Amino acid sequence: MIIRAVEAGPRTVGELAELTGVSTISVRRDLVEFAEQGALVRTRGGAAPAKRRGSEYPFGLRQSEESVTKQALADLAATLVKPGDSVLVDNGTTALAVAVELAGLGVTALALSLHAAAALASRPGNQVIVPGGLVDHDDLGFTSAGAADAVRAMRFDVAIFGACAADPDTGLTVAGWGDAQVKRAALANSRRAILVATADKFSRTAAHRFGDLSDLDTIVTTPDAGVVVRYQARQAGVEVLTIPAADNPSAPRAG
Repeated sequence: MIIRAVEAGPRTVGELAELTGVSTISVRRDLVEFAEQGALVRTRGGAAPAKRRGSEYPFGLRQSEESVTKQALADLAATLVKPGDSVLVDNGTTALAVAVELAGLGVTALALSLHAAAALASRPGNQVIVPGGLVDHDDLGFTSAGAADAVRAMRFDVAIFGACAADPDTGLTVAGWGDAQVKRAALANSRRAILVATADKFSRTAAHRFGDLSDLDTIVTTPDAGVVVRYQARQAGVEVLTIPAADNPSAPRAG
């Protein structure tokens, strides 16, 4: 709540205490922690936004955010992968949740982060490959030119993508240039491209574009994804699958 409030503009400690219902001492302690993680900038008597256009929160904060929703998305996305498939698993927290569900399935998987590789290899059954090269700080992702070359050297039955942003008019975008190059190579070398994303990603844009909605085959998202997004996806020939609404645990729906 504090991070979201500060993202909208500078806030004082008093304002944040009133917003959260906790003491000013607790707010100050949280501000120190969030500033150390790069989620905001401390100011005299408060905090200000630290994010630049297209940048992301630290991995640990993103992993804890909407964890129940990400788990439901991962459960559904994992049903689209079969034993024996060649699979690319993207970096990022939502793709990591999918990687956990694919552990032991019996796939050949190229993992674009060490987090995903560890999850995929946590049980016997999968052949897990990492592209090599430099490992990014924080999310432990592979986004170098060498990673893009490794992706081009394989062919995938299924590619599981995450994205910083997927605004239908702007396309699929991410914060990092290298990350965009790796994802673009993955799109070109995958028989079926699946984007797993919460609804908020469809109203965001980031700096580096790697594709359009029409480059996808399937979108796995939440029921609150906008009608316009679903319409544009269908017009582009993309299947949209949504997890059940929280208050109505029925079967997954095609949109």
